[in-house]
Amino acid sequence: MTIHTVATRPFEGQKPGTSGLRKKVSVFRQPHYLENFVQSIFDVLQDYQDKTLVVGGDGRFYNTIAIQTILKMAAAAGFGKVLVGRGGILSTPAASCVIRKHAAFGGIILSASHNPGGPDGDFGIKYNIGNGGPAPEKITDAIHARTRQIECYRILDAADVPLDTVARTRLGDTQIEVIDPVNDYAELMESLFDFQAIRGLLNGGGFRMRFDAMHAVTGPYAREILEKRLGAPPGTVMNAVPLEDFGGGHPDPNLTYAHDLVDIMFGADAPDFGAASDGDGDRNMILGKRFFVTPSDSLAILAANATLAPGYRDGLAGIARSMPTSEAVDRVAQALGMACYETPTGWKFFGNLMDAGKVTLCGEESFGTGSNHVREKDGLWAVLFWLNILAACHQPVEDIVRQHWAHYGRNFYTRHDYEELETVAAQGVMKHLHEIMAGLKDKQLGQRHIAYSDDFSYTDPVDHSISTGQGIRIVFDDGARIVFRLSGTGTEGATLRIYIEDYEPQPGKHGQDTQAALADLIAIANELSGIKERTGREAPTVIT
Repeated sequence: MTIHTVATRPFEGQKPGTSGLRKKVSVFRQPHYLENFVQSIFDVLQDYQDKTLVVGGDGRFYNTIAIQTILKMAAAAGFGKVLVGRGGILSTPAASCVIRKHAAFGGIILSASHNPGGPDGDFGIKYNIGNGGPAPEKITDAIHARTRQIECYRILDAADVPLDTVARTRLGDTQIEVIDPVNDYAELMESLFDFQAIRGLLNGGGFRMRFDAMHAVTGPYAREILEKRLGAPPGTVMNAVPLEDFGGGHPDPNLTYAHDLVDIMFGADAPDFGAASDGDGDRNMILGKRFFVTPSDSLAILAANATLAPGYRDGLAGIARSMPTSEAVDRVAQALGMACYETPTGWKFFGNLMDAGKVTLCGEESFGTGSNHVREKDGLWAVLFWLNILAACHQPVEDIVRQHWAHYGRNFYTRHDYEELETVAAQGVMKHLHEIMAGLKDKQLGQRHIAYSDDFSYTDPVDHSISTGQGIRIVFDDGARIVFRLSGTGTEGATLRIYIEDYEPQPGKHGQDTQAALADLIAIANELSGIKERTGREAPTVIT
């Protein structure tokens, strides 16, 4: 087998975003495009020769083609072993689990998460470090810098590796081991949760649930764990077969895109519990019978009830949330006497806190929740955590949430997404907000009085790195907040997100509709940003 050195030239725009490099499939299929980025990863890393690399993805279109290229480049780079999921499949949390369990040097995960798939859809690639979490900014910045200077890449001239069966083979001096993509992850889940209690809940005769895998990566995981190991009836997992185009759907578990599940859970014969996960398995949506649990409330409820699960029986070291996420979990942390850290958006910011033993649970409002069991958010883990709580409490989902509000108060919270905006228009909204930000302090808007506004920056308490420009915050003297951010997860145009939050301590007002409860703040957000005038949009694309 011969290693070829292939001449190339840099491509513009290979800067990793919040979770790696995401582009349209057509961009990745350009000659040398994928190879340039992979070689840039290897060029930045050091001392990986003879070490283990983990490779897998969410099964979307181009996944297996890209994996064959990566395997041959990893062999050319000198990795001693590559662990790859059977069929090229590894959910993002499962990849983190495998990296950690097998003490791998790192891993390459192929996914565009909740973005659409297929030949005309999106594709993505990111590098995870040895702790199982996304590479920190110092590494992704170095990768980007290398992509702008690259002149060649190295690849082994070899036949493709069969990926359909668990087996070992070799590419040159590198051992390629095709592994069961589910087993390590399922064993980890069984060590964290009370499977006997959950099995009793699912087989007691009075409890019904549905899990929507959205034709994405969690189908095999959910079938193995929910239906085989926990005994849920066949068919509990719907849309269970991963498809390259996710069945033509948009694998984002929210009220808009997970409409199959939403129709069931809000129907006349609704099950007791519903959940969904996204393209790569790291997000979750939780539903009760005709009842939606916001991701921010879900994080707070998991924190408040954590000791019901065996893996967290000794309590939590601390909690972390992304800045735009509701402050509901802050109230739980305060009541439990533990630290609550506010970080920028992006799971990589939680990794240092978990590695330093400062936090156990963490979450983001974008349907991502997780703990220190891996270093990624984890959709199916959150579902099992909820099932553990339901099995212990013997109450409906809605009752658990309302009792939580009665004890801690309710943080009314919503996110308005304006997707695929013209980039110039979206940047214009943010530029305008920056220009007026300094003059907002002490301004009276309707019944609200602005305490301060800023552009959020974060100093990591572990390595003291500084991240700036993380979102504009407008905070009112009663604690209400409006946050504006440009998202880093899209591949086309720009996505502007507006987060709006207000705290209500009085139980008698907890039953209000969220959009009605926040109506004055929504109007203030629209007025301050001038979003309709600057983008031409009359309404958000998605409201959660």
